[in-house]
Amino acid sequence: MSVSTDQFQDRMLSLGLARVSEAAALASAKLIGRGDEKAADQAAVNAMREQLNLLDIAGVVVIGEGERDEAPMLFIGEEVGTGNGPGVDIALDPLEGTTLTAKDMPNALTVIAMGPRGSMLHAPDVYMDKLAIGPGYATDTVTMDMSVKERVGALAKAKGCAAEDITVCVLERPRHEQMIEDIRATGAAIRLITDGDVAGVMHCAEAATTGIDMYMGEGGAPEGVLAAAALKCMGGQMYGRLLFRNDDERGRAAKAGITDLAKIYTRDDMVTKDVIFAATGVTDGSILHGIRREVGHLTAETILMRSKTGSVRRMTYRNPVS
Repeated sequence: MSVSTDQFQDRMLSLGLARVSEAAALASAKLIGRGDEKAADQAAVNAMREQLNLLDIAGVVVIGEGERDEAPMLFIGEEVGTGNGPGVDIALDPLEGTTLTAKDMPNALTVIAMGPRGSMLHAPDVYMDKLAIGPGYATDTVTMDMSVKERVGALAKAKGCAAEDITVCVLERPRHEQMIEDIRATGAAIRLITDGDVAGVMHCAEAATTGIDMYMGEGGAPEGVLAAAALKCMGGQMYGRLLFRNDDERGRAAKAGITDLAKIYTRDDMVTKDVIFAATGVTDGSILHGIRREVGHLTAETILMRSKTGSVRRMTYRNPVS
């Protein structure tokens, strides 16, 4: 695919991106609560890819369903779009929360971000240690080098409240048991989530609505880049450090062009230029309503954001069905 010299017109492309996330959410809607994670994910992938290929872009998937040999569609490196338009990077999760969808649990989303070519970290499929807070705080209010106790204390001081008034969002996993213990020892509350840490990070940017002040813990690195794209639009700080368990994972980093394995990435290291971000609710959550089924139509709610302007648009799409 030849890359056009056209400039990245984020305003013109944003509504098209919203249609992409909406299509994926609507396609997975019929599988909510049906217990089939793979079928729900595949339905979202098919719909997202079909809509992406209608856009006048020369797109490359940099965060996707996996390596080419692991994913038949929307794999890392796949070219999407008509080829007639600007060269863009695309980060996506066609169904963030496949288990949540299969079990009809809260906060399943379809998520996609787009930026100019070369704007997003090509994060390998490894774990990332993540730390995020919302907007309005001084740079480095919390850092990766702080202990859990220091992070909670520093944020409480910056917010002008007691540690007991801080709520931290954490992915419920055995690897986080000690961290959970340490957070509770400070007096802070914890919102445990079973899946969906893109939404978990996004919660920090809307603390007044979600009640969550900080996110911390280990999750997928690709999801970390998507979360950074969301915070670049919504405001807030995020830090991430890649974690490697074996030589195979270190090899994935080398393949992605990463040489400093100990680097701490800021939000703007992970997403270096202005981006657009869209997410559509699949199941009800703290950020978005899920798909509503009524006789004759489905209704979806989408959040569409542009980092260039800081604009956040919420849209309701009523889609007739036969």
